[in-house]
Amino acid sequence: MDECLFCKIVKGEIPSDKVYEDTNFLAFLDINPRNPGHTLVIPKRHYETIFDMPDGETGSMLLMVKKVAAAVKNTMKADGISIGQSNGRAAGQVISHLHFHVIPRYLTEGPPGLESIVPVKKLPPDTMKKAAEMVKANFGRPVESVPAPPESQPRPAEQRASGQARPGPEEKSSKKPPKEEDLFDF
Repeated sequence: MDECLFCKIVKGEIPSDKVYEDTNFLAFLDINPRNPGHTLVIPKRHYETIFDMPDGETGSMLLMVKKVAAAVKNTMKADGISIGQSNGRAAGQVISHLHFHVIPRYLTEGPPGLESIVPVKKLPPDTMKKAAEMVKANFGRPVESVPAPPESQPRPAEQRASGQARPGPEEKSSKKPPKEEDLFDF
């Protein structure tokens, strides 16, 4: 991917503070860290999301994330580690190259859990049951993906990450979140 920010880091076209590198993976410090030691772990081969990575490589990727997390936790004397990974714009993915955030966390910080990112929604038991049945029924099926913008144009998220742009109307989806009563009417 010629325009991918992380692919340019892999090629050495953009400098980074590397903490680990081998033939398949690269770990480097995030330029917008949440805490000192905030590290990104990426595959050197371009995959936009985890759904694009072959199954045989995902285990190696997670093992690498675990090793980086241990090094960051020990080095930064962290009380814990947050590991984050988003797939797609709606999930908060800014750079369209698969990556994991490894963030050292401390008991003295604010809300440490997932609740600080995504608010809890109380759902009725029948909605929970139906959701579980639907997820079970879809196990093993490939993920349907949204078409990516043409590669000839920098993606708005990549422009933001490099400080070139602010989010604009072109990034807003026309999709609205479903109402709870319509949630499972597919």
